[in-house]
Amino acid sequence: MLNRVLPRRVAASDRLRSLVSPLVLGLGIWMSFPTVVAMQDTTSLVSGVEAVSTRWNAYLEKAAAGSVHQAELKFHDASTSVSTASLGGAGLKAAGLGTVTLQGKAAKSDQPDEERVTRSEKKGRIVRIAPVAPPKAFTAGSVFERTSMILRQTLGDGQEMAFAKPKLGGKEIEIAAAFHSTPKKQDLKLPTAIAALVTNEKADILANAYAPVEDDYAKTSPFAVLLRGSDPDNGRFIPPVAEGDHGWMSQPLPATVFTAAEQKCLAYGIYFEARGEKEKGQAAVAQVILNRVRNPTYPNTICGVVYQNDHWRNRCQFSFACDGIPDVIRSPAHYRIAQEIGRAVTAGQIFIPEVGSSTHYHATYVNPRWSHTMEKMKKIGLHIFYRTHGGGWS
Repeated sequence: MLNRVLPRRVAASDRLRSLVSPLVLGLGIWMSFPTVVAMQDTTSLVSGVEAVSTRWNAYLEKAAAGSVHQAELKFHDASTSVSTASLGGAGLKAAGLGTVTLQGKAAKSDQPDEERVTRSEKKGRIVRIAPVAPPKAFTAGSVFERTSMILRQTLGDGQEMAFAKPKLGGKEIEIAAAFHSTPKKQDLKLPTAIAALVTNEKADILANAYAPVEDDYAKTSPFAVLLRGSDPDNGRFIPPVAEGDHGWMSQPLPATVFTAAEQKCLAYGIYFEARGEKEKGQAAVAQVILNRVRNPTYPNTICGVVYQNDHWRNRCQFSFACDGIPDVIRSPAHYRIAQEIGRAVTAGQIFIPEVGSSTHYHATYVNPRWSHTMEKMKKIGLHIFYRTHGGGWS
């Protein structure tokens, strides 16, 4: 019994060893090729569709080219594993068949193209623009047809209009006082005799170290207040132009007249020409000097006006400048008054209407020839003031 079983086991062991070697060799070859080598079917003949899951139902079909027909072929996209990629009519050429491609068996729809395709919204390539008429209310000649603007809509039943009674609650006096304010008088800081000559409490804006001018809402419209930045003369003093005065009177003085050097020349002119006069007489002389600064015929500075032709002995405009006598201040008190009057007249706080646009004057004890060629204005103190007829030199 033992002799019979032993040869059988030896033979089985030999057969097992003979199968292990080919199996190990096959596994090694299979592992060395991670991709599919080949499949003996129709799909393997077309590159790129090896991973189609339904390879078993693929068949060859004649590729139609040059005609318009419904797309029926589905091609595979290896990157997405979805049959959406288009091969652009590519296929393979088979002997005796020509160019062929692969098509899976699928049920075809019996619905014709006339029912399947919606052409109701399709239009031609040439578009015609139809003119659109404007609304009836804006058509020319249809003003009288716009009844909504002519006829007043009637109110419905029970709807009536009435003036509502304001709820002031006893605040009538408070509201009235808000619209009636008494302006505060400015402290001019002038001597009493000079302050009595003041005709304008609002001085030139340049005389107050460029302080902003306050708006007078009782005389200025809201639009003028908002747009005052566009007016360079806002806040400047412009003398009132009376009948017979010349147009240059409506021009403001140059900004340089408020400098210390210009005010010194004006104070010298007042002091040496009219220090013995009362304050009004001194202010009249200052007004004549400033009138010449405004007049384009004369220099546009105070010093230029006061010392004009000072090199002509006894023939200059103001006698003290060319009389050969040294200009020495011997009365500081009178000079301080001349300074105060000069600043007040320059700032426009003092303006004498009787002098107006006068540019000449002379003492009462002389009778110059030019006095008969001008219009006599007013005698103030020991000086008589004149206005030219043409507004120029004479």
